[in-house]
Amino acid sequence: MTTTSAFGRQPTKLDYASPTQFKFSIVKLPKVEFFVSSVNIPGISLGSDEQATPLLDLPYPGDKLTYGDLNMTFLVDENLENYLILHNWIRALGTPDDTLERRSYKLKMQQEFGKDNNDLYADGTLMVLNSNFNHNFDVVFEDLMPIGLNALEFNATVDGTEYAMAQVSFRYLAYEIRTKEDTKRNKQLD
Repeated sequence: MTTTSAFGRQPTKLDYASPTQFKFSIVKLPKVEFFVSSVNIPGISLGSDEQATPLLDLPYPGDKLTYGDLNMTFLVDENLENYLILHNWIRALGTPDDTLERRSYKLKMQQEFGKDNNDLYADGTLMVLNSNFNHNFDVVFEDLMPIGLNALEFNATVDGTEYAMAQVSFRYLAYEIRTKEDTKRNKQLD
């Protein structure tokens, strides 16, 4: 029988996670990175199944993970450059006019970001900082694709200075939370 002392159960760090200490980056969105005001670590859920018995249905864990959407809010620059990057990415995924739009988008990505970055997906990283503003851990998203970009509202009746904000939602294959030690180890292997 294993026994644990009350002292072994005490936390060693008493600092709380701050929701304002982060940096989010996606290679294909360099003009958006600076303006990000909020981003989330999406929820994750595991389906379940039940086995019927005469007295009580027994729950069993499922085998399929479901990830929530990644939502990001950002300030829109006055030339709409960061908004248009996302807008054009969504249009390329949806091919509203013809397949040439998708092809020209892929060629543009190849020219801007190199031969290997002509895919319609992109990886992203949320770097979370600790209470001393040092790198604490990363949330690495694999194969992001934007699925929704909210409307931009212009309103002449707003008092004071209020800047345009946009929100984009992404779907992705999976995400992994990596400590800074995991990140260092992965860089050494590359």
